[in-house]
Amino acid sequence: MADIIECIDLTKSYDGFLALDRLNIAVPDKGGIVGLLGPNGSGKTTLIKLLTGLLAPSGGSARIGGYPIGVESKAIVSYLSDAHSLNNNYTVIQELDYFEDFFADFDREKATQMVKELGIDEKKRVKALSKGTKEKLALILTLSRNARLYILDEPIAGVDPAARDYILQTILSHKNENATILMSTHLISEIEQYFDYVLFLKEGHVVLHGNAEDIRQREGKTIDELFREVFRWM
Repeated sequence: MADIIECIDLTKSYDGFLALDRLNIAVPDKGGIVGLLGPNGSGKTTLIKLLTGLLAPSGGSARIGGYPIGVESKAIVSYLSDAHSLNNNYTVIQELDYFEDFFADFDREKATQMVKELGIDEKKRVKALSKGTKEKLALILTLSRNARLYILDEPIAGVDPAARDYILQTILSHKNENATILMSTHLISEIEQYFDYVLFLKEGHVVLHGNAEDIRQREGKTIDELFREVFRWM
């Protein structure tokens, strides 16, 4: 079985600045949650944009589920950006209609159920929703696709602490059973218990990657403690 994410010498430069420098990653297709971790400027967002096809590499290559980045890979990836792209003039129902029309793998029944579970008024326009509710709606739309890989860029950054556990449980319970989640986050101590695999990025390089529990056992530290140690001076 092909790795769900494979990068071979993946490189991206901006006007001479190397955001990613010959990145080599192979994430096994075992499902679960992959924590993509690193400080600002480490290359996390650049990697995400390359995997979703929003950027073209300067060198090297990437594959999702064995497919090169393109139409076939995008068909199995559901992406939640750190800046949602909801239409402010749509109602919640119209947003669901749009996703149902646009994505063949969109599960309308699941989306409707999640809207009700999270207490979102489906008749309200997006512009009338609070920032936190918009974040929840964007997450619902992302998770309601039957994808093999969900890429979530800071999915709980705009959610109040009381709602974070509920949102995380929503993510865990509503993703495809065998799908993988690649999650970028700064809130490591609060959610590291959910990580099955971690990737540490530093200045465009992978400095640590592997099974999260194996790393904890080997290093004798939590993922958060190890993160603070690796990035102490950044």
